[in-house]
Amino acid sequence: MDPDLLLMPKTFHMAKPSGSQYSGPRSDASGLLRIGNDSSRVTGTVRFDELDAARGVAILMMILFHTLFDLYYFTMYPVNIRDGFWRYFALATGSLFLFIAGLSLSVSHARAKRAYAGDVWAPARIAEKFLVRGAGIFLCGMLITVVTWVLVPQSFIIFGILHLIGISIMISPLFFRFRERNILIGAAIFLAGILLWIPPLYGPFWLLWIGIHPASFSTLDYYPLFPWLGVVLIGLGTGERIYPGGERAFPTPRIPKPARIPLTFLGRHSLLVYLLHQPVILFILHVLTGDPLFW
Repeated sequence: MDPDLLLMPKTFHMAKPSGSQYSGPRSDASGLLRIGNDSSRVTGTVRFDELDAARGVAILMMILFHTLFDLYYFTMYPVNIRDGFWRYFALATGSLFLFIAGLSLSVSHARAKRAYAGDVWAPARIAEKFLVRGAGIFLCGMLITVVTWVLVPQSFIIFGILHLIGISIMISPLFFRFRERNILIGAAIFLAGILLWIPPLYGPFWLLWIGIHPASFSTLDYYPLFPWLGVVLIGLGTGERIYPGGERAFPTPRIPKPARIPLTFLGRHSLLVYLLHQPVILFILHVLTGDPLFW
């Protein structure tokens, strides 16, 4: 097994098949990366279009890569997604998702502190908020685990990007106090994760969530805490610098309207798009080729 594939979203050790204002703190349907900007009902703040647009860009990158992945996986087109440009494109896509998740966590935490100002139970309420929200994202990841176990049991997803984001949100209250130092903490976690794979460190199945796994481990999507939690924390620390107190510390970016509208729409509904895009891609490929795929 090539350890480098561990860094590649959705292509790790693949086994082929045989055949405007946001309404207050809540756990929402687009919470994959839309985990910030969530106290406008209390503070009167507005959404940050640049964050939504960046999520939208990540969504488009994901759809493009997963389309190519499906063409490769079902041997419809000889595209090489395991090496070269498309491998690094996949790495960039996953990293962008996670970095924006960290940025949004910083904004969300700052606004939650403002919303609960003066409440003696504020730390507990904030921790509960992120615990519940993260659990919701993690359950979405478990839904994907069940679906892929049914469709591709030889390579089903056990700890993919939704599992990672869910866990990252749940444990984020442990890191908020480190503020900008999370950049250094995240970099250390990322480097430690890389060292687990050069050479690869094999171990029992129950350690795969931290980046240690059996040599025979096969999955379509793998984002262990080491190194990928590091990217979230780098985003969290960066958010403390560029969105101090949950407010933008730089001039409002000018995004052309023809790009802003579709990108922010995708960014605001990122989890829903994430959950639905693969069935849509597979259906379109089935219609265009007549290949039964999983059916």
